[in-house]
Amino acid sequence: MVSPASIGTWAGRRVLVTGHTGFKGSWLSHWLLAEGADVAGYALAPDTTPALFNLLGLAQRLRHIEADVRDAGRLAAEVAAFRPEVVLHLAAQPLVRRSYREPRQTWETNVLGTVNLLEAVRACDAVRACVVVTSDKCYENREWLWGYREDEALGGHDPYSSSKGAAELAVASWRRSFPGGVRLASARAGNVIGGGDWSADRIVTDFILAIQAGQPLRLRNPHATRPWQHVLEPLSGYLTLADRLLESDGDRCAEAWNFGPSDASVTTVAELARLLVAAWGVGAVDASTVAPPLHEAGLLKLDASKAAARLGWRGRWDVVETATRTARWYRALTEGADARALVDADLAAFSAAAAAASRAAIHLGRSDGTHD
Repeated sequence: MVSPASIGTWAGRRVLVTGHTGFKGSWLSHWLLAEGADVAGYALAPDTTPALFNLLGLAQRLRHIEADVRDAGRLAAEVAAFRPEVVLHLAAQPLVRRSYREPRQTWETNVLGTVNLLEAVRACDAVRACVVVTSDKCYENREWLWGYREDEALGGHDPYSSSKGAAELAVASWRRSFPGGVRLASARAGNVIGGGDWSADRIVTDFILAIQAGQPLRLRNPHATRPWQHVLEPLSGYLTLADRLLESDGDRCAEAWNFGPSDASVTTVAELARLLVAAWGVGAVDASTVAPPLHEAGLLKLDASKAAARLGWRGRWDVVETATRTARWYRALTEGADARALVDADLAAFSAAAAAASRAAIHLGRSDGTHD
């Protein structure tokens, strides 16, 4: 597999991924293994059936540690035993609506779990770089028309969003309080979709269930606007950021970063649903307005210009490509395709898109005289 040059060199690096049994964690772990990294994962067992983690056979391909990030002693012991060079912290309770039912568990996992991780890496002299993944929902959402930048106020209405804001505050505090150690950054992504996510209350999961039941996809909040992006987009950002943290001047990148799509990919739930139906080839959408019983953000956008300017990171696939690839991934799986082959195909296509964009940028630079 040819990798986008921007994500760095991972062959032989010892990398700990927390939350590796989840949707994003499974994609990330598989990608790192394909790059030749020595990967350990720390997480609870997958909580969906099916689960991408199981379909990819990851338990047999990496050091699989099944444990809770709320267990500070176990987490510290596992970090000390594995001695990773890089830690990518994705473990979380990731669902807004579930956070209303389980607010304490959400805060314990997302905030205290993050603090436990920060303390574990601080105690391990092998760790050089740590990226803590939070969420675009960590901002105090004022329903602005423009994207939130990294220095905007943190907050959150619901227990999930507020817990992610609090996790960001913890990261910033540890970075300021304990300088000279691990290089610590946080990453905030948009609404991530792609093949292999069966989590509850997600639009793609609802779409697949509707297709299987022969029913129209009924939308909770059709007019809500979100920054949709394929799962490989933010993952490439996390890897790029981690790689930069390892460079000689990597301390300059130890701060908060947004990895969101362009404005053109910020669209409504209803429009995304229509794109999924069009890509699958069958199905229907019921976009009659349904007032959600629980508060959910109406308009949310990220400004990722800092990542573009300083990391050279940009999204590669727009919302149409993202929805098309997602729907076709699930359709192919239902028709008997192998999940690992489908993930590898998306990785190869994403790598090719990134390489083409890099070549185009070099050509443009030469054309306007900025390169020799």
